[in-house]
Amino acid sequence: MPKPSQIYTAPANSGKTELNRNLVSLLDEAIAKFPNSKAFNQRYQNGWQALSNTEFREKSENLALGLREISAQRGDKLALFTHSDLSFAFADMAALIAGLVDVPIYLTHSPPNIKHILQQTEAKILAVSDTILLEQISPILKDSLIETVILWQEIKDLPDLSENIKNIYSYSEIEAKGKTVKDINPERLAELKAEINAQDLATIIYTSGTTGVPKGVMLSHENISSNVIASMNGLINLGNGQEETALSFLPLTHIFARTLNYGLMWKGISTYYSSPENLREHLQEVKPTFFAAVPRVLDKAFERIIAVGSSLPGIKKKLFNWSLGLSSRYKLDEKPGTFYAMQLGIADKLVFSKWRDALGGKIKIIIVGGAALRPELVINFGAAKIKVIQGYGLTETSPVVSFNRSNMNKEGTVGPVLANTEVKISEKGEILARGPQIMRGYYKMPEETAEVIDSEGWFYTGDIGEFDSDNYLKITGRIKNIFKLSTGKYVMPQPLEDDFEGEALIGTALVLGESEKYCSAIIFLNNETLQNQKVAIDKALENEQVIADLKAIIQHANGNLPHWSNIKKALVLTDEPSIENGILTPKMSVKRNVVLDRYSDLISAMYSDDGDKLEHALVIDI
Repeated sequence: MPKPSQIYTAPANSGKTELNRNLVSLLDEAIAKFPNSKAFNQRYQNGWQALSNTEFREKSENLALGLREISAQRGDKLALFTHSDLSFAFADMAALIAGLVDVPIYLTHSPPNIKHILQQTEAKILAVSDTILLEQISPILKDSLIETVILWQEIKDLPDLSENIKNIYSYSEIEAKGKTVKDINPERLAELKAEINAQDLATIIYTSGTTGVPKGVMLSHENISSNVIASMNGLINLGNGQEETALSFLPLTHIFARTLNYGLMWKGISTYYSSPENLREHLQEVKPTFFAAVPRVLDKAFERIIAVGSSLPGIKKKLFNWSLGLSSRYKLDEKPGTFYAMQLGIADKLVFSKWRDALGGKIKIIIVGGAALRPELVINFGAAKIKVIQGYGLTETSPVVSFNRSNMNKEGTVGPVLANTEVKISEKGEILARGPQIMRGYYKMPEETAEVIDSEGWFYTGDIGEFDSDNYLKITGRIKNIFKLSTGKYVMPQPLEDDFEGEALIGTALVLGESEKYCSAIIFLNNETLQNQKVAIDKALENEQVIADLKAIIQHANGNLPHWSNIKKALVLTDEPSIENGILTPKMSVKRNVVLDRYSDLISAMYSDDGDKLEHALVIDI
């Protein structure tokens, strides 16, 4: 067992980083090393349109000059309420060149949270993708200091705007102003770039948070650039420029997609901007070699694969099941024996190739972050020649702390430590991290900052973890989620919740039991799975097979844990958690407090055996 003071660092030959780099310099380096005529790609009604990285830089530079021309000053805050596409990328890069601090706002943030962000940052300029989003945010602007709106699309059919909006421009109008400045004063751009310091504040990203108001994480150019360089250098199997094609569909308001976007830019890789709603269609159009995802995306992809395989007739179904059995035996760190390799070759030609086809046909690497990933997905996809690489980090760490590499990949872990980063485990089991990627602090919240960053620079993540014998990090829970039973026993809910959510039948699960004699669970059924199984959602709680399957899942999960952590009862619901109904954060994390409050009557009825109050719910006794 390692000592609490033991410090873990990156293994040899697993990537390196550079310090004192500003984010704008990453784009300049890409153009010098990897000029790409299709570096940035946007989908319009008439198809994909490409921009070279040189064109992207020129338009961003003009936009930056134009922003300064309309009186924006170094250090001013530029709020972004945009889709995760070029409308974000241009405004972001322009802000960085102009010396502004951009403040991305989740499109799914509640109005009170948006109001809080705008007021706390005192943002004066707002970038918006279209009039639909402008109409959505418009009622909140009257309580802000926003004076200028810049709109990605042509200015027409504008909604009613608050009186404090003095100016509204299109991006192209701002660019035109900037081009005029460049023509009149060719040295002005170089002056702007010379002012950029790696220690400058680049962005304030507000964490979505499962409780309370969001906190603004202050990240400098160096925080993010050091993380970009270390992470991308660790992906030794990833090429540069037009060698690779990336599909970007995660929200750029989140640091995971944002940092990766800079990484793709730095490598000159062709990036196509998509969205979760268009993912399946765009996978077939773009045929990416690389993308990043949250675990739920892979869960759903694999569930579809299983559903299709299960519906096949006769010999095709047997062949599918045989191939699935082969893939489940795959070892990431072992070369297959001759006979097993031959079997894999047959399965690849007849079955696994179709899995790759479902992801566009050319996929090589998928990076996963944001939540726990089922180990079996890494193994099964690995057998199909798709490297699934999981990492770990937080907004406060820009974000990567550790990640599996192409040549150092172990399922069930979040990999070795990132280059130039130190990690240790506290006596309480908490993961502590130190390195150039650690945030400057929470905006205007010095006390909260002092609570998570100590005098030696260690950031307290709030996550519980451990290192295995090979120095791979494994996340085992969240400190704030641990609860105590009335018997005095402490329960860590995450292992059980991860087990449950790895089952196709279960969408979301929460383990609870604070101050109770035993543990129970709230289980939200996966309505997509029910539909695939042709089970009517409104009849699911009466379906004997569904109930029997749930019992079997819970009993199997119980067998892996101490008896006091076993689930004795489960409250089963067909409600679907979402951002819109307040149960999920924009990062798709469950707001435990919201669930416990919303279903408090049902929880009380479950523990008191009061079946009369369980309308539209089912309690299963285990």
